[in-house]
Amino acid sequence: MEIFDVIVVGGGPAGMMAAGHAAEYGRRVLLVEKNRMLGEKLNLTGGGRCNITNAEFDVRTFLSFFGNASKFLFSPFSRFAVQETFDFFEERGLPLMVEDRKRAFPKTEQAGDVVRVLEEYMRGHDVDIRFGVEVKHLLVENGAVAGIETNRGPFKAESVVLATGGASYKATGSTGDGFGWLREVGHTVLDATPDVVPLRVNEQWVKDLSGTTLGPMKITFTAANGGQVVKAGKILFTHFGLSGPLILNSAHEVKALLKYGPVAASIDLFPGLEIHEVDRRLLEVFDDNKNKMVRNTVKALAPAGMARALTALLPEELLEKKVNVVTQDERKTIVQVLKGLPLTVAGTMGYDWAVVCDGGIDLTEIDTRTMRSRLHPNLYVVGDLLHISRPSGGYSLQLCWTTGWVAGENA
Repeated sequence: MEIFDVIVVGGGPAGMMAAGHAAEYGRRVLLVEKNRMLGEKLNLTGGGRCNITNAEFDVRTFLSFFGNASKFLFSPFSRFAVQETFDFFEERGLPLMVEDRKRAFPKTEQAGDVVRVLEEYMRGHDVDIRFGVEVKHLLVENGAVAGIETNRGPFKAESVVLATGGASYKATGSTGDGFGWLREVGHTVLDATPDVVPLRVNEQWVKDLSGTTLGPMKITFTAANGGQVVKAGKILFTHFGLSGPLILNSAHEVKALLKYGPVAASIDLFPGLEIHEVDRRLLEVFDDNKNKMVRNTVKALAPAGMARALTALLPEELLEKKVNVVTQDERKTIVQVLKGLPLTVAGTMGYDWAVVCDGGIDLTEIDTRTMRSRLHPNLYVVGDLLHISRPSGGYSLQLCWTTGWVAGENA
């Protein structure tokens, strides 16, 4: 049986950061990864460009995006936050750049470069990295965590850092195994549910617009019990429904509405205009196209790319009318559609499509000043294993950098 000072389970962002930083203190560190490469999920983030953090340098403002979990995170973020992340990568030859919504990426726009920097960081401090090692459970002796039991036999250590990730992107090996191990040693673990995830829609006209991006606009979600969520921004139509940053970051709230059944939604194509102003715009289009049928004016009526939706939702007999004989009530019908394209959200796209899943260990059971378990003083829990809801846009990876750094330092 091999014995180490620190064992880190998981070769993702939090695990690599924890292993490298623990080894900086001269500790003998083993990192085990069940895949054949490091950072498999990390390589996919940001469309392969790696949205490494969100460039909000004020810690209080940054943590406001973490909801109720924010009060647990001030201490670790006071040690290692966004500025420290910029410094860490830039000092190691990987400069960052900031795009819209303060999303930060490596200037090379290659997620593989982020993985390379972290691997060099670990190997530079003699971390023992082993692939194809599948952890079965935590090794417990006399009621205390003593190491890990694996397909390669047991490994012992003074400290164990769990960094296995949550349940999003299961194809990368992030299957929520760590949740089970934590339950086995007495921790309270909340079931994971897709949190930042696309939405599945019933209507065919939505799917027919696959690849179209619409914005800026307003979308209103209404639950069967009357509860509402209203959002504004850009929407991406897909072959299954709706996606894009606005939808992904609304999914957590929409998921709550879905508890009461399918959610009715409507898209306002002209959120900046009142109904009478849209009607006036409609009249202007009709005046310029007096001898055309309504069907042949929809491109002028709807925002770019949305004519197909208007054609699908308006009555056939109205579409076949010439604009110079359209009645006031029929104009009202067109305006109502422009101000509220109707659709039905049937559910989320689930774990396989989730960018972020919530669920994980209850934060009251973690001393977040050190990322140490309150039940087992030599067990540390980091990254997506923590029950923290957060949006897309670099927040998840920053959580990994921060918790990994703090755990590595204390382990």
